[in-house]
This record gives sequence, C-alpha cells and structure tokens, in this order.
Amino acid sequence: MKTSQSKIKRLQLFSFKLNSLLSITKAINANLDTDSLLARYEKILREELNIGRVLIYKYNFDHQIWEVILQSGCGEEVEEIDMEEDIKGTEEITFVTSSPNPNLRTFDNIIPVFNNNEPIAYVLIGDIDEESKGVSPTIKHLHFIQTLSNIIIVAIENIRLYNESLRQEALKKELELASRMQSMLIPDKSMLPNNEHIFMTTYYKPHYEVGGDYYDYIHLSENEEVFCIADVSGKGISAALLMSNFQANLRALFFTKTKLEELIPKLNERVMSSAKGEKFITLFLAKYDYQTRMLEYITAAHNPPILYKTESDELQFLEDGCIGMGMLDQIPFINKGEVKITEPTKLLCYTDGLVELMSSNKVQYNTDQIKSRVVNGERIDYNIQKIIDDQSIDEGSTAIFDDISIIGVEFYP
Repeated sequence: MKTSQSKIKRLQLFSFKLNSLLSITKAINANLDTDSLLARYEKILREELNIGRVLIYKYNFDHQIWEVILQSGCGEEVEEIDMEEDIKGTEEITFVTSSPNPNLRTFDNIIPVFNNNEPIAYVLIGDIDEESKGVSPTIKHLHFIQTLSNIIIVAIENIRLYNESLRQEALKKELELASRMQSMLIPDKSMLPNNEHIFMTTYYKPHYEVGGDYYDYIHLSENEEVFCIADVSGKGISAALLMSNFQANLRALFFTKTKLEELIPKLNERVMSSAKGEKFITLFLAKYDYQTRMLEYITAAHNPPILYKTESDELQFLEDGCIGMGMLDQIPFINKGEVKITEPTKLLCYTDGLVELMSSNKVQYNTDQIKSRVVNGERIDYNIQKIIDDQSIDEGSTAIFDDISIIGVEFYP
C-alpha cells in the first residue's frame, strides 16, 4: 500500500514538474516580460516546492555589473554577500551549507547559469525549515530547479537581446535620417562654381553614418566666392549637431562686407556657447575676389591647405590664422593670410582623416604623399580621385579611422 502511494506521489510530482515547465515555456512563447517570468518562477519555487530562500544575481551587459534580479525569503544577510568574492567563479552546482564563508551559510546551493560558455547568472537557494524531517526541498528538487533556472534566465537574456536589437534598429533608422539631413546641409557638386575664374570640386565621406566634418561654399557677390572646410573634435551625433549649428552661424554672420578677421571672434563666441568647452572646431576659411585676384584666408588650427602654382612650380602651405573655435573664450591673435593669384593655381583643402592613418596600432601621417599628387599639371579633381584610389577610401580601408572631407580649387587669373 505504501509502495503504491509512493508511486502515486512520484507520479504527481513528475506531472507537476512537467506541467510547470510547460507553463513556463508557454509564458515565454507568449512574450511575457521579465518581471512576469520571475514572478512565475518565484511562485513555483516558494509555493509549490517549498524553497525558503531564492536569490538571483544576473550580469547586466548594458552596465557591465552583476545585479540582483530576484530576492525572495531573504533577510539583511544578503547585503553582506560580495558577488565578486563569494560567488563569481562558481562553475558547477555547489553546496554551501557548511561553507566557511559566513555570508553564504543561510543558503544551501549555488546554481550557475551559463550561456555560450559564459556565466550570466547565479541562483542561490536555501531551506528555511532546516529542522524538518525528510530530505530538504533544495536537495530533493535540485536538478529540476537547475533546469527551470536555466530556462528562465536564458529567456530573460533573450528578452534583453531582443530589446537591444529593437533599440539598435531604431537607432540605425535615426542615424540614417540624420545622415540624409546632414547631406542636405553640404553643398551638392552641381552648386559649386565652375567658370572662367574658378573651378571647385569636393569629396566627403563620414566614418560613421554622421560625421563631424563639414565643408561649405557661399556665392557672396558677383565677384566674390567664400569656401570653408572644418572639423569638429570627436565623431558621431554630437559632433554632427555642433557642425550643423556652426554652418548656420557661419551663413548667418557672413555678408558682402564681412572681414574674415572680424568674423572669427564671433564664430568662436557661438561655438563656445554651443559646446561649453567640451568640443572645438578647426577650420580653413577663405574668400576669393575675381577682380583683385586676391585670396584671403584664415587657418584656425586646421591642416594647412596646399597651394600649388602650376607654371612656376611653386608650392606653399597656407598656415596663417589662429587657434581653433571653442578652444578658448577669447582668440588671442588672428593672422589673416593673403595670396595674389597671378598664374593658374591649385588649392587642396582637407581634414585630418585624409592624412592620419592607422598602421600597426600607430598613427602614421602621409602629408608627403598627398602633396606629391598635387604637384603636377593634372586637374585638381583628377588629383583628388588618385588620392582616394591610393588610400582605398571608397573601398573601406581599415587604416582610416576618421571622417574625410576635401575641397579642391583651381584658379584661372
């Protein structure tokens, strides 16, 4: 009779465990949230299996810390547990009832949960009624609890991964929109001047979807053209937003009679107000007058553009200028440069992403290679294309780690 009753109890327990696993599986398939899954898990352990204490540590991949996601039936002693010292590193089910560590003595077992061979959670269980007769439920149901814990923890981790994928997809769409918006702020090549006085061409390639590089062109008057190339410190959305703000300020402040040396302090003030000293902008700003054939410029901590006079075979770097915008509250000095264009002349302006390349984890500079591509009788757009081909920029060279912008100009006096 007792044997029959024992078989019935075992069958009932087996049926209960099977139904519990089925219930949990259905809950997971129903896309219940983490709190709901943990509530069902807690109910099964505490109410159905009579487990007195349950404590779960799970690794938070977003913040890269271990955190408690379930604490049931536990007292203040949990606060004394040091995850890194007391639990981390446990690779298999461990009995801690007689552990020399006093922080763990209120628990019976540690159950590690692995995913892709990496620990993602630790489940601690304990029996409150330790004086009761018979086998402790923490021992009696240990393997079932391990199975149930693995299912629940992996499901919770999958929820996190799914939510992260949704967040990444939303971010990707936002970046694509930001990229399209930013491209609208950059002048199209068809808008650039191409006449008997001047020819201008450009190239732009952000390292990410949006970038901190910028170039612009302003047709100031019948005889005057303004062009600018700039680079915000850093990359990404914050750099792109600051650059968009800078473009708006540049266009708002530039008028026909505006002098470059008077414009720079105003731009610096606007950048300081926007960036609060956290970022700065380097730039090359120039104005060319068809009548006087005078090129005025200011290089503000930017890579000095290369100027090459094709007939006399003379090359120079346009270095006169000042510090970058947003580096200091006040610009201490401004040296405006002037060049008289007396013969066919090429000008190459670029951001540092073009000349700073990564090789063997070290930054290498290739200014000489860029210079060699300009010193010839070819058109400036051909020069730029060869530079792009040399560095495999359009093919996604791994040596490039920054945004790249180029302005090429040819002057015909």
